[in-house]
Amino acid sequence: MTDNIKNIIESLLFVSETPLTIDRIKSVISTEDTKGIRTVLEQLADEYESRGGGFYLGEVAGGFQIRTRPEYTEWIKRLIQPNPQRLSKAALETLAIIAYKQPVIRSDVEHVRGVDSGGVLRLLLERKFIRILGRKEIPGRPLIYATTKEFLQVFDLKDLKDLPTLKEIDAFGNPTAEDVIPPGPERTSPLVEETVEQEEAPEETNGKNP
Repeated sequence: MTDNIKNIIESLLFVSETPLTIDRIKSVISTEDTKGIRTVLEQLADEYESRGGGFYLGEVAGGFQIRTRPEYTEWIKRLIQPNPQRLSKAALETLAIIAYKQPVIRSDVEHVRGVDSGGVLRLLLERKFIRILGRKEIPGRPLIYATTKEFLQVFDLKDLKDLPTLKEIDAFGNPTAEDVIPPGPERTSPLVEETVEQEEAPEETNGKNP
């Protein structure tokens, strides 16, 4: 691809507020050259890395995004003063269960947690960490839940295969992996839980419907 195309792709990455997939880039620049676009993305990633500046090109949530380096977060916060993402311990626990067992229904979550989870599920839906896939064809036709691309972006995950292993989750302390995550296939890469602060959980209801 020409340098002009490379500059176009870089400009698209710069202005996009969400990760750009290769298919999305192809549609914008009207090309079917998947290999060429991936080569450009790799070149840009190498250039940013060799430069060692304040940002890098990361592959996250199924796409590519220019992201600031974590070591400069303190100064970025001073400039933009964002409202921190706040999740209670109960919400983090519920989110972990959904992430590892998805697709799940409310009763699956409550079986693991041992408490009503309706309020926490509503909170996670409002924060767009989880989504509704549909209804399960069993009596009562309960809603089916799964995580979203927003979840992947916040925790800096390329896809669900990058979820941490049970041993890595244990390293975070209470609650343990055995408490919140049922046994399953091991995954790799650390979960950046410290980016999510705790707050009071919303009042949960005792209703039977999600």
